[in-house]
Amino acid sequence: MEHKLSFMSDGLKLSGVLHVPEGRKPGQRLPTIIVLHGFVGTKDKSHVELVARMIEEMGYCVFRIDFRGCGESEGARGEVRCHDQVADTRNALTFISQREEVDPERIGLTGHSFGAAVAIFTGGVDRRVACVISLCGWGNGETKFRGQHPTPEAWAKFEQIIADGRRHKAETGESMCVSRFDLVPIPPKLRENLSPHAQTEVPVETAISMYNFRAEDVVADIAPRPLLLFHTANDVITPMEQSISLFQKAGANAELMIPTGVSHLPLSDKDAPHTRKLIAAWMEKFFPSPLGTAA
Repeated sequence: MEHKLSFMSDGLKLSGVLHVPEGRKPGQRLPTIIVLHGFVGTKDKSHVELVARMIEEMGYCVFRIDFRGCGESEGARGEVRCHDQVADTRNALTFISQREEVDPERIGLTGHSFGAAVAIFTGGVDRRVACVISLCGWGNGETKFRGQHPTPEAWAKFEQIIADGRRHKAETGESMCVSRFDLVPIPPKLRENLSPHAQTEVPVETAISMYNFRAEDVVADIAPRPLLLFHTANDVITPMEQSISLFQKAGANAELMIPTGVSHLPLSDKDAPHTRKLIAAWMEKFFPSPLGTAA
């Protein structure tokens, strides 16, 4: 069962969808996962929708949201600021904890890629978060970008984009928009898996926000609450080393999984059943549902 909902975040109306598993009994409050989409993505017709449906099938309520400026939510299109997304996540948690289907003491976060970085940061600064599942995420914006632009030529081009954007803003007072793929390169074949609602241009200030964002500074504060760092081996979009570094900085009850044979979008691959089994086993151990379908 799905419920289309909206909630307020810093004066903006944001859009969300609450999934409630069929096995829920009347009056039963279930553990819940808030699902966060990736870079200028959307909650609908996307990889995070696949994640949401997977977790619902395991016996959990799931709340997938559009960040401000994305999807069906209000806000300037593409103006993604990392700490704004943290605020959106915390406001989503406050909102969904009031639903009768949701156990307010057992609300976790999961995110994919950019959404994973936001999930980790939020879990580190908000003790209400019961667990965090990071899917192909990152912890240090600068080293992430350096890994995504690995050659001297590519890094020089990236730095020039940032410099041009700063100059344009200073001279005109307006933001300079650039292709999302100039900031975060994605091979053409993988672009086919992006939501049709995903945006293709963003202001340079978005990249600056990401560059300065450091979820790794607060990842240890998630402990002793459970943390799963799931990252596909040889990820061609977000360097696998980001999750390894996060694991090295994390505290108790952190686990690192690095499966092979799947892409940056693991639920879009033919090996998705393997991904599902790994995540289900972790949830059964660290964040079980009374419906017992994660086993």
